[in-house]
Amino acid sequence: MARELAAIEDMEGIVNGLLVGLSPSGRAVLMRKVARDWRKSQSARIRAQKNPDGSTYEKRKPLKDGYEPLKNGAMFRKLRLVKYLKSGASANEAWVGFVGRVAAIARVHQYGLKDRVVRLKGAPEVQYPERVLLGLADDEREDLLDLVMSHLDAKSG
Repeated sequence: MARELAAIEDMEGIVNGLLVGLSPSGRAVLMRKVARDWRKSQSARIRAQKNPDGSTYEKRKPLKDGYEPLKNGAMFRKLRLVKYLKSGASANEAWVGFVGRVAAIARVHQYGLKDRVVRLKGAPEVQYPERVLLGLADDEREDLLDLVMSHLDAKSG
């Protein structure tokens, strides 16, 4: 995670240097494009059940009697919907994140925390495996940088 944050900070430094010449409204337009594309890439990766490093999510444990297994074992089908996975931007930043109750669920999986499987008093806590829902893979980082560069080329040309 520290490597990923350092890479994002490096990318921010490059992008900030390139954005100096844009007006605040021009930066806001670009940041909205970045946020939208970033959200799409995160959603696609979650759909593919992959961590940013390319490894697959650890499979769910088998469910107890009386519960139907997930179709094709797919996890986080709803989490990746626009209803829950939001993006936004201002002239100075772009962001992607989860909202509402699903933000807490995503946090547990993102960092591999302990949580109760069911919200009942006295329910046992379970250690969840780390499944990185939000993060930039190298190719996603390059795509976002290409988006910024093409936007800047269009503005200068």
